[in-house]
Amino acid sequence: MRGTRSSVEVERKLLAILRILAASDEPIGARAIATQLKADGIELSERTVRYHLRLMDERGLTSNLGEPGRLITDRGREEIEQAGVSDRLGFVISKIDSLAYRATFDMDSKKGEIILNVSLIPEERFEEALDIMRDVFRAGYAMSELVIARRTGERIGAVTVPKGMVGFGTVCTVTLNSVLLSRGIPVESKYAGVLEIYRDEPRRFTHLVAYSGSTVDPTEMFVSSRMTSVKEASLVGRGHILASFREVPAVAESDLQDALDQYKRKGLGGILAVGKPSQPLLEVPVARDRIGLAVVAGLTPVAALSESGIAVQNKAMSTLVDFSDLVPVHEL
Repeated sequence: MRGTRSSVEVERKLLAILRILAASDEPIGARAIATQLKADGIELSERTVRYHLRLMDERGLTSNLGEPGRLITDRGREEIEQAGVSDRLGFVISKIDSLAYRATFDMDSKKGEIILNVSLIPEERFEEALDIMRDVFRAGYAMSELVIARRTGERIGAVTVPKGMVGFGTVCTVTLNSVLLSRGIPVESKYAGVLEIYRDEPRRFTHLVAYSGSTVDPTEMFVSSRMTSVKEASLVGRGHILASFREVPAVAESDLQDALDQYKRKGLGGILAVGKPSQPLLEVPVARDRIGLAVVAGLTPVAALSESGIAVQNKAMSTLVDFSDLVPVHEL
């Protein structure tokens, strides 16, 4: 029995490594993989990662290119697809909790590491993409106007920008979880969804996916399915944007409001609506003695690019970077 549990644990680590390789267009080395695993809440040394990579080489799941690192093979991608749902279920919510605890951003000093989504945009369309997204940022449909942009070969945290692309980092919604946790306010991330906007105000959620029941990040799914009309919402005040739904204990109501007020003063935002204890918010039921909180999803500005026919590769809840590396989007 003990050996069986050990084998299952090894397979889960192999799957985690394969997912990192599958998300990259370029070879990745053991050090970069170990860094990304840590961001996902999995502690493996660089030496241990090399050991697992050798196992995967032998099974034909990866291809060893020497110094540049490894690439995933077609067989490796099949391994991910065939992985049991039970192995993948809860992966998203676990990543949210892990990143929320690992982020070190402090609102008082405006220092520390903050959580980013990273989107890869074709270099030849980046200026066009910026023009589109600036309208979204001006409308307030972002967690912050602070962003980061890096060119081919440069890095955004643990993500290396591939050739011909620009890496564009936006503040992730999970940053709010981290800030509230630092104030002693526990947060439960419940859903990601599509939120209807009418006359510049949030009206109701039209689609919801529970984080705990998803094997992929729901916001990435909504973007790729083009279920939003973020551009329209930004320009004329009606449409559908990406948003997430949180719950906090009702006893923390006054502390929550104080934290959110300071959050806004520090140049962060994206708070769409705060509910009343035990009351539904934007037609979403809320548990007894809890308060609902609706927040703009970090990928909302990038969703406008997909609506415009610009092919973007999104990596939600991707990495941690130092807050000082971010700049206002209008300065790019």
